[in-house]
Amino acid sequence: MTNLAIAANGLRKSYPDKKGDKVVLDGIDLAVPQGTVFSLLGPNGAGKTTTVQILSTLIPADGGTVEVAGHDLARKPDDVRGAIGVTGQYSAVDKLLTGEENLLLMADLHHLSRRDGRRKAAELLERFDLVDAGGKTAGTYSGGMQRRLDLAMTLVGDPRLIFLDEPTTGLDPRSRRSMWQIVRELVAGGVTIFLTTQYLEEADELADRIALLDHGRLIAEGTADELKRLIPGGHVSLRFTADDALKDALTALGEGFLDPSDDDRLTLQVPSDGGVASLRELLARLDAAGVEPAHLSVHTPDLDDVFLTLTGQKQETPR
Repeated sequence: MTNLAIAANGLRKSYPDKKGDKVVLDGIDLAVPQGTVFSLLGPNGAGKTTTVQILSTLIPADGGTVEVAGHDLARKPDDVRGAIGVTGQYSAVDKLLTGEENLLLMADLHHLSRRDGRRKAAELLERFDLVDAGGKTAGTYSGGMQRRLDLAMTLVGDPRLIFLDEPTTGLDPRSRRSMWQIVRELVAGGVTIFLTTQYLEEADELADRIALLDHGRLIAEGTADELKRLIPGGHVSLRFTADDALKDALTALGEGFLDPSDDDRLTLQVPSDGGVASLRELLARLDAAGVEPAHLSVHTPDLDDVFLTLTGQKQETPR
C-alpha cells in the first residue's frame, strides 16, 4: 500500500544451531504508516535486531514478502537502501574526525558535490546545535552530542524512513529528551521512524503504535493506551465529600472498593479498562442515581506492567 512505509507479511528467519534450526522470526506481519513512529519492543533475544537487520537489507529473510519505502525488499534492495537511514545502538561516528568532517565524509558517500556537501553539513550542524563543536574532534563530544551527530550523519542522504536502534541508550535524562524532540521534529516533517528501545517510557512518549515481539512472534500491537487496557489493574478513582454519597455510588455501580491510601475513606476505586465507552457508562449510572463525585481520575497500567504480564519478564533498564 502506498501509504505504508513498511509492509511485511509472514516474515521468517531461522539460524542453525546444535539442535537444528532456531526460529528467530516466526511469520510476523508489520504495517507501518508513513510519517509515524512505530516502536518494536521485546525482551532480549525476541528478534528485534534481526527484524531491523532484515528490513534495512543487512541480512536476507528466509520467507515472507516485504515492501520498504514502496520498494520490494527482495527484488530492489538498492532502492530500499537509497530511501532509508539507519542509526544503530553503537555510534558510527569516527571519533578521530571533527563533527564537520564526519558529515562531509557521509556527503561523499552519498555522491554529493563538494559545494552541496558543505552546505548540507552546515545545515545539519545548525539543526543539531553542533555549530560550535563542528571543528572539534568527535572524541571530545559528550554522549548526547555524539548521538546527535550520529543521527545528523544519517540525515545527509535525506531518508524518508529511519531505523533507530536503541538511540538513547546510555544518555542522561536531559540528552534523552533532546533526542525525543529531534525525533518529533523529524516525524512532523514527514519522516517515518522505526524505533527499538529498552526504555518503555521512550516508546510511551514517542510511538504512534507499538508492537510487542516475544520468541519471534508478535503477541500484541496497538497504541500505548490500547496495550495498557489489555491487562487487569486499571480502575477509576471516585472521590466524594460525604460517606452517604460514596455508599450511593457503590450501590449504583454494584462494584468497587475503598482506596486503602485514603485515610478519610471517601475514595472509591472501580475496576475499569479506562476506555471512553466504559467511562461513559459509569458516569451515566452515577447520573441516573443522582450521585456526583467531587473528583474523578482514570488509572491504567503502564507499559512496564504490559511488558511483564505479556512476556513474563521484567524489562531490563540499561545502565
